[in-house]
Amino acid sequence: MPEIRFYHLERTSLDAALPKLLERCLERDWRAVVLAGSPERAEALNGHLWTYNDRAFLPHGSEEDGYAEHQPVWLTARDENPNRAQVLFLLDGMTSDNLGLFELVCTVFDGRDAAAVEAARRTWREYRENGFTVTYWRQTESGWQQQA
Repeated sequence: MPEIRFYHLERTSLDAALPKLLERCLERDWRAVVLAGSPERAEALNGHLWTYNDRAFLPHGSEEDGYAEHQPVWLTARDENPNRAQVLFLLDGMTSDNLGLFELVCTVFDGRDAAAVEAARRTWREYRENGFTVTYWRQTESGWQQQA
């Protein structure tokens, strides 16, 4: 049963926070799947990860790139784990029926969006009721702090 973390974006956008979270995964030799709300969103993130930092390279791919099994980070709008990832990032209010395929599941949500906050609260309660270990991380000036 995976550990589930909720990342509450309050200070930066997803476009700023996600690359850093993915970099941490790769530093630990973990593979990741990023489940976006639509194929268009997945492709937008794919493009963003090529340009977010001109001094860093974050190896990743999507369906358009192919070769999922070789990609350390896989961007998708489908509930899948084609690169044998240990970590799943859920964006845009997405959920997964395949949580058991991962060691860590990270739900990332925008704290400036009331609907996203309410959806995260509902999902938090559901995961806790189903026996998952759930933690809550709030974005601060100095980085992420565990709050619960």
